[in-house]
Amino acid sequence: MGDKPKGEISAHSLPFNLLDQVLDGITAREAIVHIYGRSFGGFAAKLTENEHHKFAEMDGIVSVFPSRTLHLHTTRSWDFLGFPSATEPNLTLESDVIIGMIDTGVWPESKSFSDKGLARPPKRWKGTCYKSFPCNNKIIGTRDYISNFTGYIPAIDVDGHGSHTASTAAGRSVANVSLYGLAEGHARGGVPGARLAIYKACQYGFCRGANILAAFDDAIADGVDIISISVGDQYDDYFEDVIAIGSFHAMKNGILTVASSGNDGPGLGTLANVAPWLISVAASSIDRRIVDKLVIGENRTIEGVSVNPFPSQTKSFPFVYDSSYVPDDMNDDLLKERVLLCDGDSGATRELVDLVKGAVMIDDSYLDYGYQYPLPALDVSNVVGKELKKYINETKNPVAKILKSQEIFDANAPIVVSFSSRGPNTITPDILKPDISAPGVNIIASWSLRASVSDNEADNRSVVYNIQSGTSMACPHVSAAAAYVKSFHPFWSPSAIMSALITTATPMKAEHTPEAELAYGAGQLNPVKAPNPGLVYEATEADYVQMLCNQGYNAKNLRIITGNNSTCNSSHNNIGTARDLNYPSLAFSAATGKPVSVNFSRIVTNVGTKKSIYKAVITSHSSLKINVKPSVLHFESLNQKLEFTVAISGPPMGSKSVASASLVWSDGEYSVKSPILVYTQLE
Repeated sequence: MGDKPKGEISAHSLPFNLLDQVLDGITAREAIVHIYGRSFGGFAAKLTENEHHKFAEMDGIVSVFPSRTLHLHTTRSWDFLGFPSATEPNLTLESDVIIGMIDTGVWPESKSFSDKGLARPPKRWKGTCYKSFPCNNKIIGTRDYISNFTGYIPAIDVDGHGSHTASTAAGRSVANVSLYGLAEGHARGGVPGARLAIYKACQYGFCRGANILAAFDDAIADGVDIISISVGDQYDDYFEDVIAIGSFHAMKNGILTVASSGNDGPGLGTLANVAPWLISVAASSIDRRIVDKLVIGENRTIEGVSVNPFPSQTKSFPFVYDSSYVPDDMNDDLLKERVLLCDGDSGATRELVDLVKGAVMIDDSYLDYGYQYPLPALDVSNVVGKELKKYINETKNPVAKILKSQEIFDANAPIVVSFSSRGPNTITPDILKPDISAPGVNIIASWSLRASVSDNEADNRSVVYNIQSGTSMACPHVSAAAAYVKSFHPFWSPSAIMSALITTATPMKAEHTPEAELAYGAGQLNPVKAPNPGLVYEATEADYVQMLCNQGYNAKNLRIITGNNSTCNSSHNNIGTARDLNYPSLAFSAATGKPVSVNFSRIVTNVGTKKSIYKAVITSHSSLKINVKPSVLHFESLNQKLEFTVAISGPPMGSKSVASASLVWSDGEYSVKSPILVYTQLE
């Protein structure tokens, strides 16, 4: 991956010339998959292992790495965040902001994507739209990287995922929305006046790395302001991560990338998308919980969880359990007109659709969110599962019926949900990830009529709005907030917008989440406060290069990420550590059993009041001792920068320990909060 070559001829002819020198048996035109030449230089091609090695050894080649397959991370939420609803959005501000959605496409017929009241796109927009796709002044651009086939309509969403994320970020307000009566109300995006540019790089739950890079290349050149990508995978290094590479190029061009942190929690070190130049989003609950109930025997009610919009069953059916359940061996006559108790996960439900009246799944993990199934079904805990087995075994005629799900108030929200991936950052341990948490549970938003409601092949229901959970759903909430900040501050850098989102987040309590900041970062997104943070922590391309050099990257790996001839020369060597990056949070990976001693240097820029005095306030929930110098910052003008240091010391910590604190700079009007986390590594 390199900088954009000079001239269109160079950008498109160079790959063919290079490939002709290494290919064996096929032509360069047959091998080429993508040429990246609009925003950065490079191309994707089909190569054998031998051709890959020959290519990597050629003079002038910055990097060669394999394309991996990434996975998707799958409207009460805005009200829960305290983000006010308006009859009409502020079109003057929001309509100048363009969000690029790298996802599964979009369903353009949804009312969420109406362009009523929107003028023509900004003149700076350079994107395009397929003739077969009904673009308007809301969806202003479409690009597709999926192979065409007969009847294929480019950029049309057949998964539902892309429509859901796009409408969560920037969908128009639509009244009387629900999923068969569940989550009834208005559906709206965070910035309903913003424009959407659609980059279809994924389908059927998978995304090729080469396609994602192509989407980044086009989105940057088209002129988007924010890139939202609810996709990811875990990597051992930045130089293998296409999202890290693509988002670095976006950052160089003034574009902030917002990415989901992954759905592999609650284990530690499970994060995706940990690059410091993008903002990584965890998923948390809202105060609307959806539960379901099973009625057995003589009206004994058992509570479980699922998003079950099927009508309540009016009569009970025989309730059976088969511990040796194998779909191919099922006796159809045995199961018809029965409710089945199943061990294990939801994988069985596709085969059960036409066989049983309902299913109860014994879930051995967590029940803080609900699945959707293609038939009446719910999840129950292992403890409840044992009770149900006992009921079936000890009752002469065990019967059960499943009721429709219902909504209940959850006073404990927000809590980071179990599936949300946890830190620490396994590539740069002294950079806190995830950065922030946002609603990602039971989110209702637009859906594709070509997609299954429950993401199950056997489910032929179609809906225009659907309920989904995942960090995929959390990500567009932060994308919208970033666009909202951008609408007020069109010339702010990506790092300034990121800082504003992080330092204005609402603190979350660790009592329900022992991983603390490793689960939720700075806390819950607060879009109302984000446009007015008071102070911001800024970082430039050179700062990120410095961080990579401090972390030990060599010139070859560094150039894979930066796309230019960056080197870690003498001015970069032995200067500091990765934690010296001017980041809005402060994290330190401490050695187990050794006293804690670490210093941080930071610089803040005044974007609040011209003449202001900020005082440092430290809150510590542990034995950490924290000293800030100077403890008072005197600003005389806007955009003035002042430096301070933070010294942290403390007693030895045990393995897998977490010590939390915070630094708040306050001038009486603004409170600029940075999370502080000291933790011991996973060994």
